[in-house]
Amino acid sequence: MQIAADAADAAALLAAVPAGRRVALVDPRFVGHVHALRLGLTDPRFPAATVPGALTAQPEARGALLRALHRTTAAVGAGAPVVEPDADPAPEDRTVPGRIAVALEAEGTPVQRPALGSLVAAVPTDPAQQAAAEAGLASVDDEAVRLRNAVKAHDGFFTTYCISPYSRYIARWCARRGLTPNQVTTASLITALIAAGAAATGTRGGYIAAGILLLVSFVLDCADGQLARYSLQYSTMGAWLDATFDRAKEYAYYAGLAIGAVRGGSDDVWALALGAMVLQACRHVVDFSFNEANHDAVANTSPTAALSDKLDSVGWTVWARRMIVLPIGERWAMIAVLTAITTPRIVFYALLVGCSLAACYTTAGRLLRSLTRRADRTDRAARALADLADSGPLAQAVAKVAPGLPGTFTAPAVALLGTLVMIGGALFLPYGSLLTLAAAAVYVLLSGLAVARPLKGPLDWLVPPFFRAAEYVTILVLAARSDVPHAVPAAFGLVSAVAYHHYDTVYRIRGGTGAPPQWLVRTIGGHEGRTTLVAVLAAVLTHTSGFTTALTALAVAVALVVLVESIRFWVSSSAPAVHDEGELA
Repeated sequence: MQIAADAADAAALLAAVPAGRRVALVDPRFVGHVHALRLGLTDPRFPAATVPGALTAQPEARGALLRALHRTTAAVGAGAPVVEPDADPAPEDRTVPGRIAVALEAEGTPVQRPALGSLVAAVPTDPAQQAAAEAGLASVDDEAVRLRNAVKAHDGFFTTYCISPYSRYIARWCARRGLTPNQVTTASLITALIAAGAAATGTRGGYIAAGILLLVSFVLDCADGQLARYSLQYSTMGAWLDATFDRAKEYAYYAGLAIGAVRGGSDDVWALALGAMVLQACRHVVDFSFNEANHDAVANTSPTAALSDKLDSVGWTVWARRMIVLPIGERWAMIAVLTAITTPRIVFYALLVGCSLAACYTTAGRLLRSLTRRADRTDRAARALADLADSGPLAQAVAKVAPGLPGTFTAPAVALLGTLVMIGGALFLPYGSLLTLAAAAVYVLLSGLAVARPLKGPLDWLVPPFFRAAEYVTILVLAARSDVPHAVPAAFGLVSAVAYHHYDTVYRIRGGTGAPPQWLVRTIGGHEGRTTLVAVLAAVLTHTSGFTTALTALAVAVALVVLVESIRFWVSSSAPAVHDEGELA
């Protein structure tokens, strides 16, 4: 820490700091809570941030900070406002750092102003203000506020009332011992994998241990995010690990249950396990696509959304609607309890029924909102939906030569038709028939037609979920109908690898870095290419063990390509540091 005599001295001191370091300006008269300063000066997610009396800038905003400092000094010296009063984003903050923050924003650098709530951050200018600030400082325990704010603002009922009341203290314990959120996330994954191993024993003792360990894993899963918020240790890598490990834990546990069912009672539930995974992945892509389609919609109004906001004022409806969607806390609690006291088959039946009802509820709500709102979708939203569609070389070739079909609802209607043709062919045509290949060819054609025009229609967010359903369900059905030993477990591995690619695409888009490179999508074939390939393998290797071998080889190949590129990207990524605050499922 260095003390500047005046603005010119402050500018000189700032310029002398090495370019790769964060800098901060704090008024020496600052009175406030330590956590208020922590929120304003240490959050890594924003290029610049301010609280009354303090301002920070990341390396990328250092140049703008120096220019804003000179501009503010000149304006104050001339007795002029930094910006026009009507354009001042923080007229109540008249501190020097506050005026510099306004100048920063005026030249285009966004400045985060964290909500302080009951925390005090002030620069008193007279004895009365000094007394008021000190009284506020003494009346609020900032450590209690910090601990309370470590809990996600909007979470499920089970998480809020059964996990967070004590997991926040685990997070604080970890922070005081120097543990990082990524280490806690990894511990959660390891615990879940041990739970999957216990379930795979097929014994009642193993099932009970698996249920307990799954809940312990979920406690750690909550604690990692709370640790990140408590210590403000947000990171790009952390957001990626938190998102992908949740899926890895759940799907590994499904596999453990399926193995345990075979070992413990010769009950083959691999098809149910894969069905539960497919349903959960399709639920997620509905959420992701809808959110991306409306992320920056213009003139966004909907009577359905207004009704939802009105229901939010009635407390019990909020919790009822959060529980209906079977978020991760409720879902894992149900899985853990049913694992301990019932059988894997019952666990999967409950999952399929519960997730189906939740999917119907959430999808119906999104359809109503989309049909009743008036909004113009942006090019960014259309690009995100096209990336989520995961169209490969075959569909892209069709889209290039085919004229875009007119009509507001054409794209989702064509995608739905293609999905029904593909799944229907896999289900009802004679297994191994060349007609299944004809259905795949129709699917390729319709997939290309669906994305031939920018996806800006009110229901175009349904296109990626339809493609996911077509690919995943086709793989499931063809493997289940093959009557080849271990074909469904091999299909489980293939869908897991492909689903990882789709989740990775989502979190790259969320991080503001765009979708995976086109070479990756082309290499793994796109959704229509992989679906067609599996149909060809089923026809060529009908009822032979070679089908299992081919599915396994395809799963390994997709997993290797996707994982290597994904790890390379996230380790070296320049994506902004983020942390999930809203996803419940």
